[in-house]
Amino acid sequence: MTARPPLSLKARALQWLAQREHSRTELRRKLMAAARRRDALAALAAAAESPATTVDAARGAAPERAAEVESLLDWLAAHRYLSEARFVESRLHARSARFGQRRIAQELAQHGVKLDAAASEQLRSTELERARALWARRFGSEPAADAAQRAKQMRFLAGRGFDGDVIRRVVRGSDDD
Repeated sequence: MTARPPLSLKARALQWLAQREHSRTELRRKLMAAARRRDALAALAAAAESPATTVDAARGAAPERAAEVESLLDWLAAHRYLSEARFVESRLHARSARFGQRRIAQELAQHGVKLDAAASEQLRSTELERARALWARRFGSEPAADAAQRAKQMRFLAGRGFDGDVIRRVVRGSDDD
């Protein structure tokens, strides 16, 4: 049984992008890790042949590895394989039913992406309905009977990134929009 050669960075990037959308920051992190693994395997193979050259080759690889990854990311973006707009759209679609605007914006910020004004306004306009739906799925449709239960429900919604005013309106059970 012969070992398959490792995938190139471009092939890995296309494979990851075929599975789901990635932000540029996330894909850079994955590609850098893959490049380090590739370089480590090459260094091990070189060490088997000549141990003295391995350390010198590994030291000079980091700057060219970063340049290689950046040029690949630029190529992917230019050919529309990598799109921040599609990443934001897919993340919103996946998260909006379970999380509030704050949580979604924080998650996007971790990926190095900002929520645009239109998407932010759309999330804000539906936040009350989404919070009510989530609250009803978790706690039923009746308001809490005591302060401890109300606090538990408020912590639940706050942990999912909903605004304080929205949380109070949902837990209080008011229907005024």
